[in-house]
Amino acid sequence: MEAYGQMAEAVAAGERAALATVVRVEGSAPREVGAKMVVHAGGQTEGTIGGGKMEALVTQAAIAAIAAGEPRMVHYDLREVDANDPGICGGTVDVYIDVAMPSPTLLLIGAGHVAMPVAEVAHTCGFRVVVVDDRADMASAERFPHAEHVVADMVESVREYPITPQTYVVIVTRGHALDEEALREAIGRPAAYIGMIGSRRKVHTIFEHLRGEGIDEALIERVYSPVGMDIGSETPAEIAVSIVGEMIAVRRGQAPPGNRLGL
Repeated sequence: MEAYGQMAEAVAAGERAALATVVRVEGSAPREVGAKMVVHAGGQTEGTIGGGKMEALVTQAAIAAIAAGEPRMVHYDLREVDANDPGICGGTVDVYIDVAMPSPTLLLIGAGHVAMPVAEVAHTCGFRVVVVDDRADMASAERFPHAEHVVADMVESVREYPITPQTYVVIVTRGHALDEEALREAIGRPAAYIGMIGSRRKVHTIFEHLRGEGIDEALIERVYSPVGMDIGSETPAEIAVSIVGEMIAVRRGQAPPGNRLGL
């Protein structure tokens, strides 16, 4: 049960991790069926499935499984040293590697009429939702009942928020200047997705400002703006569907590059 607790702690902290479990043993092996080891994305491990070369190989396989986001079964023949197998005990071992991925988080910057349905649709689609806005009357739990956190602050909150590769940033503030300021704070962070609402003219102007400040073009290119998939959306609810749809496409590896309009 300790291994499951360690996995839960990793996921709660926004980390990806894998649980390697010995599921079959034939002959002599370092550990028995049921032995478990937690492997983190950076290669750190907790617990053991026997140590030695086999454990090192399982760790490598677990890191690959985490990167792919897919579980896998691995087999080791402990007798075939020439085949680059561990060759220590004389038996065979099957290890199942399960992968745990934290729920993606939507960092919603802005709490206006578009933000409300975006938060609701994103929550329905499995995203944790965090809303920030500098207007206390707008950034409220009453307006955003599905949000885990609602913060009545904006730029400073974005600056301090722990944006990770599991964070999806959507910028829908009440004005161009605030959009630009929020994008400036987020653009260099390792978010899975950054989208900003706006007309082509507004987006072009903001991008030119950032270029003038020396922001790397590669960072600008990954911003989805104008935000959302082209579904002919007009109402706030339709715009929300287009935005969350684009986020899902990015999450599933089905989205085109960010700055697809070449602004």
